[in-house]
Amino acid sequence: MTKLTADQMYGAPAPLEPGEVVIARFAPDRQLYWRLHARMAVIGGVLAALALMIIGNPDPWVGPVAAALAMAMRGYYLRSEIFAEEWRLTNWRLLGPAGRIAPLARLKLARPFLGAVQLVTQNGDKHLIKYQVNAAAVVAQIMAAKEAA
Repeated sequence: MTKLTADQMYGAPAPLEPGEVVIARFAPDRQLYWRLHARMAVIGGVLAALALMIIGNPDPWVGPVAAALAMAMRGYYLRSEIFAEEWRLTNWRLLGPAGRIAPLARLKLARPFLGAVQLVTQNGDKHLIKYQVNAAAVVAQIMAAKEAA
């Protein structure tokens, strides 16, 4: 499988305005990505085994095996897309993949959300900065930049 680059998927990153400075970059963490897939496989496997036992299937071990294979395949096929995503925090805006732009002045909420950072603007636009190891620190950095803007 060919590895996709960010420019192939999302186009060129949004250009900086005159006087705009990049403060931080937020890229997905590989270990967290695979760790969360492993957790989904365990949870899915337990639920699948329970469902198979409830309906009386004589081979409930199939559920955990299928869940592990499904999460491994999902992780493998989505990894190039996920790892191409990078968010940049500037002194005025958050610039994300696929041309996503969230001006700090219009940012209503930034909060940790299941290993990610959820951003909500005053217009109601929602964005996720996915697979962040320390989502609380990312939120603090974004809010500090918002206060400084």
